[in-house]
Amino acid sequence: MELPIVGQRIKRLRENLNLSQAKLAGELGINQAVLARYELSKILPSFPVLIKFADYFNVSTDYLLGRTDDPQGKLYGKPFAAEEQINDFIEMCFDPTTEANAKLKEAMRKIMSEKQK
Repeated sequence: MELPIVGQRIKRLRENLNLSQAKLAGELGINQAVLARYELSKILPSFPVLIKFADYFNVSTDYLLGRTDDPQGKLYGKPFAAEEQINDFIEMCFDPTTEANAKLKEAMRKIMSEKQK
């Protein structure tokens, strides 16, 4: 395993989500200065922290460690949102005062249910 790859991948994943180091560190319950050291490849995350990164970014630990270039984590192929979250999302997408509101919502629900299969 090459030490710099872990930091590079963590940094790239964080930047792809437009997260600051402080925001990500807070989300994971780690110190921002320690996160900076991970990204600079000064230190490696412990196994529990590595798992936190993998779960947070939905990638495999093998991907973070550079053992594979396939980032697929344990959630790949599974729905990312619960049905309640999808319904809330659909409700806020369309103006309830329009005539097409009900048809648009139904079409979106159909698309989302097909996508989750």
